[in-house]
Amino acid sequence: MNNWLRKHPEVRTIRVAAADLNGQARGKRVPTRFADKVVEDGTRFPMSVLNLDIWGEDIEDSPLVFDSGDADGVLRPTERGFMPMPWLAAPTALLPLWMYDDDGRPYDGDPRHALRAIVERYKAIGLTPVVAMEMEFFLIDDSGRDLRIPVSPRSGKRRKGAETLSIRALDAFDSFFTDLYDACEEMDIPADTAISEAGLGQFEINLMHCDDALRAADDAWLFKMLVKGLARSHGFAASFMAKPYEDYAGSGLHTHFSLIDQDGNNVFDDGGDKGTPMLHHAVAGCLRAMHDSTLIFAPHWNSYDRMVPGAHAPTGISWAYENRTAAIRVPSGSHKARRLEHRVAGGDVNPYLLLTAILGAALTGIEDQLPPPDPITGNAYALDLPRIPDKWGAAIDAFESSEHIKRIFAPEMIRNIVLTKRQELHYMDELTPEERVEIYLDTV
Repeated sequence: MNNWLRKHPEVRTIRVAAADLNGQARGKRVPTRFADKVVEDGTRFPMSVLNLDIWGEDIEDSPLVFDSGDADGVLRPTERGFMPMPWLAAPTALLPLWMYDDDGRPYDGDPRHALRAIVERYKAIGLTPVVAMEMEFFLIDDSGRDLRIPVSPRSGKRRKGAETLSIRALDAFDSFFTDLYDACEEMDIPADTAISEAGLGQFEINLMHCDDALRAADDAWLFKMLVKGLARSHGFAASFMAKPYEDYAGSGLHTHFSLIDQDGNNVFDDGGDKGTPMLHHAVAGCLRAMHDSTLIFAPHWNSYDRMVPGAHAPTGISWAYENRTAAIRVPSGSHKARRLEHRVAGGDVNPYLLLTAILGAALTGIEDQLPPPDPITGNAYALDLPRIPDKWGAAIDAFESSEHIKRIFAPEMIRNIVLTKRQELHYMDELTPEERVEIYLDTV
């Protein structure tokens, strides 16, 4: 791990960081000369730090704070190791961490460990998830009172309007995207196709499929950090908030996944269009847990502005073949790549918790050999379907009381998420819409 630093003597400082429940990077700045100590011994900070609210404040009624004496956890490097932070002016390295108890047990309140636990359950039955994620985000000029699309560095103009799959829109910010792809290469983030989307200044970059779900979540977490940091160095903002503009579509984070067996075979592939019984069980599990998992897919006040009928975000619980109005889509194409696309989540999610919820729900469907309902056809918004919660408070209640969620997340994780979201709901209710946008723009 330290070989990377020896190959990059220009790096004088490092950041050591873990993801909290909102996906915020929490950690420390460390001089490079102390890197060996961090790698060998880890570092320490309070367990409560992974359970802060969106403002970075303690959770007022959390047992992690005063009741426990605000006890420390031990932070150790993940398998990812050191990587550059290309958005900073000074050469700097990032070392991703995850948290353990003093006795060496993984800390149940760490989002990355929540995903690890699900991956290990798949491994125990001889299966490995293969995951790809679609990352939608907005480029925004937030220098004035109102949010606007930035002025194009190429043309000097500001074009207001949706530009779905517009090459002109991509070319307008070519210098940013060139730097972004170069930075992804440096950080070993598998960024693939870029397109312009339907929102104002909205773009999407796909992250390539990966047979390591933890690494796929790492890639998404690091990509969000990179995009936001790099945009600021170009003079504008980038945001993954679910819906910054009332009159334009919001940003999703669609997740594709299949499962391979120990011989590398796709267990969803039946050689045809329909998929195997294993695929159908996975669909059924995702549908069964979808209502109660909404808090993971839509974790913020602004998330629910996106989840309205006809706005390119699912509102009904359904699945379909090759139908983007359904919550779960089975894409067409080669049967060898047969997979599910889970389309509910917004761009503002924590990627570790997102994959935990999706893969965990699919696993319970497989374990129970659950049959799915019939796939829908046509416009899902026009059908009488079971609904995804459209209010934050209802989603918190459903998550807290759900028996399905208890099969996916550890009790401490459920408690921490619920306490965090109830505190955020209380204080967000006191803010104006403009104040909410201001906090979400840079954080999520």
